[in-house]
Amino acid sequence: MSQPESAVADARAGGRKDGTPSRGKEPLAELASRYGLRRAIARPSLPAYVRQLWERRHFVLTYATSRNVSRYSSSMLGQLWQVLTPLLNAGVYYLMFGLILGARNDSDNYVAFLLTGVFIFSFTQRSVSSGAKSISGNLSLIRALHFPRAALPLAYTIQELQQLAVSMVVLLVLVLLTGEPITLLWLFIPVVLLLQTMFNIGASLVLARIGSTARDMNQLLPFITRTWLYASGVFYAIDVKVEHAGGPPWLADILYLNPAASYIEFMRDILISSHTPRDWVWGSCVFWAVFALLVGFWYFWRAEERYGRG
Repeated sequence: MSQPESAVADARAGGRKDGTPSRGKEPLAELASRYGLRRAIARPSLPAYVRQLWERRHFVLTYATSRNVSRYSSSMLGQLWQVLTPLLNAGVYYLMFGLILGARNDSDNYVAFLLTGVFIFSFTQRSVSSGAKSISGNLSLIRALHFPRAALPLAYTIQELQQLAVSMVVLLVLVLLTGEPITLLWLFIPVVLLLQTMFNIGASLVLARIGSTARDMNQLLPFITRTWLYASGVFYAIDVKVEHAGGPPWLADILYLNPAASYIEFMRDILISSHTPRDWVWGSCVFWAVFALLVGFWYFWRAEERYGRG
């Protein structure tokens, strides 16, 4: 008889394997410790958790890709909606904010300014929104299979990154059509996207844990992301609006510290030759990427044992 089986037999018989008198009702924790048993869903150490996640990298990538393929499978235009959605949003914003409210005067190349803001912010918005549902929307998978639960919000962010890769090709073509030249700064585009992806993963992990228990988060999140959109300078220049409103310069600096605004400004600096962001914007991008990823991963890992219960 194997050791786990003998432990179960001992527990039922109330005695030891060697025949010594029974101690009565021995606590299960002590019984498991005596036979070297541990819970199957016990939270591993943080280094072990990272190793388990790395071992399942192929599952994460395959899961993200399959979701990306099936996402628009029922629509007539299919994957084309990956590009059409941000373009249609940009068209609405141009009409409302660019023409009606006069925000097009904030930039020498407002079309490129607006398109960059919409595409970059959409990446973060979709990542955190889908990440918030990654646990609560996959309870059957979580309860059926044993795997690091962080694989789910990670896969959802990778799915959005795959969509962004297609959208970025369209964005670069449109930016060129507005008259912007190709410069050496374009080599930093992958750097910005890497930093933004790190931030998105961390934010998705935080919201995935919150959304796993607070189901009302999915109803509240659209209002949060919409407010975030308006505060991130997607369709207007933050410093210009603060100056026109008579606000102090430090208020614009605080608004630019918003991670979404920082990544938008960094990308605009690369794509738009006439755009001049704060000198420290790149530092803000690095800080938010590292901080969000480390804190988000730790925060999500702490509740690993509780996902899928209830």
